[in-house]
Amino acid sequence: MRKPILALAVLSLVLGPGVSAAAGTKFQAFKIGGYNAVALKDGDLQEPNDGKSFLVGQPTADVAATLQSAGLPGDHFEFSIQPLLVHAGNRVLLFDTGAGTFFGDIAGKLPGSLSAAGEDPAKVTDIFISHAHGDHIGGLVTPAGALAFPNATIHISAPEWKWLSGMTPDFAKNFGISNVTAFVSAIRPKVVAFEPGAHILPGIVDAVPIKGHTPGHSAYRIISGTNSLLVFGDALHSSVVSVRKPEWHISFDSDQPTGAASRAALVAESAASGQRLYSEHFPFPGVGKIIHDKSGYTWLPESLH
Repeated sequence: MRKPILALAVLSLVLGPGVSAAAGTKFQAFKIGGYNAVALKDGDLQEPNDGKSFLVGQPTADVAATLQSAGLPGDHFEFSIQPLLVHAGNRVLLFDTGAGTFFGDIAGKLPGSLSAAGEDPAKVTDIFISHAHGDHIGGLVTPAGALAFPNATIHISAPEWKWLSGMTPDFAKNFGISNVTAFVSAIRPKVVAFEPGAHILPGIVDAVPIKGHTPGHSAYRIISGTNSLLVFGDALHSSVVSVRKPEWHISFDSDQPTGAASRAALVAESAASGQRLYSEHFPFPGVGKIIHDKSGYTWLPESLH
């Protein structure tokens, strides 16, 4: 997702499992087979339903009707930001890193959420980047420009790394990335680029290319025995519109027709297979499945409490 036109930070005032009001942070623990996982709140974004900021090419009245059919306001979209941390044997895996300082104070809450969850950034061994938009890579570095996870290998697809490392400062700002030259220099020693679709950690993490969003956008399938969870990056953004109307184009996709086709395929295939999913932008904590019935496709969040 590019830097938002409008944004806000919204954290629940109603306390529940994994909520720390004092720290202004939020996390939710759950299991992936034999692995311990934690959804980590980084912030919230909002985009207007204006026909250009998020969805493009659709009458705003039709979009509003789709949102309202799910009990949501029709005039805007709300997106969470939530990286995922997984303990897999002797490895500690982090899937994307939130916005860091790139989006101001509406996000960048990952360090506090890690602390509230009892997780040490220095113990993260592997980071998996879905794509090079600011709300997914910003947390790789501290406000001072140092590595936020100093002992972690940073896995990113080769096409995506080529794209990111070749950005000019003005071009990078389109994707919410500040000081791109310094940022790339800071992370370069830790980057290990992989070919799309690679078995990055065999039997633990496979890359799953999903085309259309950015040049090397990658989802990741986390595997624990017969259990799996697909972290799909920005293949889907809205738990309502992206699922019910995947063919609608979004402004964030670099190739909008391909993005729409990939989105429709992911929705249909996930519903058919029953694949358990993790979304970094659906309502927190973003774990669930897509189901299909006579009314169409619907996101079914999983109860983790």
